[in-house]
Amino acid sequence: MSQKVAGVKGMNDLLPGEIEIWQHVEAQARELFGRFGYGEIRTPMVEDTALFVRSVGEETDIVGKEMYTFNDKADRSLSLRPEGTAPAARAYIEHSIANQEPLTRWFYAGPMFRYERMKTGRYRQFYQIGAEAYGAKEGAQDVEMMDMVVQFLERLGLKDITLNINSLGDEACRPTYHGKLVEYLQAHREELCGDCQKRMEKNPLRVLDCKNEKCQAIAAAGPNVLESLCEPCRAHFDDVQRKLTALGIRHVVNPRMVRGLDYYTRTVFEFIASHPALGTASTVGAGGRYDKLVKSLGGPDAPAVGFACGLDRLVLLLKESGQQFTVRPDVFVAVADAGSHDAALVLASRLRREGLRVEFDTRGGSLKSQMKRADKSSAEFTLVLGEAERTSGQAKLKPMAGGEPIPVALDEVAKVVRERQAVPA
Repeated sequence: MSQKVAGVKGMNDLLPGEIEIWQHVEAQARELFGRFGYGEIRTPMVEDTALFVRSVGEETDIVGKEMYTFNDKADRSLSLRPEGTAPAARAYIEHSIANQEPLTRWFYAGPMFRYERMKTGRYRQFYQIGAEAYGAKEGAQDVEMMDMVVQFLERLGLKDITLNINSLGDEACRPTYHGKLVEYLQAHREELCGDCQKRMEKNPLRVLDCKNEKCQAIAAAGPNVLESLCEPCRAHFDDVQRKLTALGIRHVVNPRMVRGLDYYTRTVFEFIASHPALGTASTVGAGGRYDKLVKSLGGPDAPAVGFACGLDRLVLLLKESGQQFTVRPDVFVAVADAGSHDAALVLASRLRREGLRVEFDTRGGSLKSQMKRADKSSAEFTLVLGEAERTSGQAKLKPMAGGEPIPVALDEVAKVVRERQAVPA
């Protein structure tokens, strides 16, 4: 007997019964993001490794520990994308979008890859829906992004999600904060984990993002980044908060929050869910401003801001919400005798052309077994087609939820089904 080949650990199959939830989330995002003026882009899943080293940061866990990196047959170092912002920025530069329009708004959806320690809501192939805006340095663009996420979560019917915001400053004031942070961390060096001792030397902000509880406690008592902001960064952050308040968007200022990517400047934000289904993977969406990323990758000096939402986690929350996402068939066409099989196939095809969702078991079988399958399919109606129905051109629609069969002409089945569906239950 041949040995079974299993799927790759941490990379999950999405099957009917669950995929409908994913399709619902994606459809809601596409419709809403279009209202905000964002167009969809699709970038390759594989990029030059240097793109992520230069953008995400060589000292980050993503680049240092988690990327799927390999050499191709031409000995080029390539990586499966671990996030979506850097590929979008690369596309923005490569296609000279800045020369075509002053303000660009894009969104994307697709799989990302990181070799992470797996747990609920955290997988090695995971899915994100994200958006990027290039060309606007104003706080209004940051707030538009957050407003879009708020409306997206509302459309999904998700509640008890808190928006946390912070400012990391910029190249003018961040060095001052870095100095204060390093001085503080040096006094606690021996108490930090080995990774954080290394981070202190190369990127001390990464210490604030450490998952080690002892490191988190040390970081929580450290210097406050907001106290080191220069006047322009302070004015920008105040403007963001004022506009969020104007939109009625509740938010919490969290000065200890940083993002796990090196390209962020000024505004950063996270949407954190309190539902226990997510465990410690409670962040369902996050983003921020990255005004220097495009230029650092060889492009123009274009300010930018973006976010990404984790589809896996949103789907977990929707599963817990009690909402129904599967679409039941309108009609199950059953065959009463072998001589009617072809006619039933033709009828099912016509009803589908007329817009109905139709289940038809191509295997045939006994009428009893077909009726069992009809019941299992959750179809709204069942129509049995036999010699008598073919001869008379008349049949009966049986409501599967109960009730009297409905006489119907075979050429008016779609019309009658729609009329019945339009009547309130």
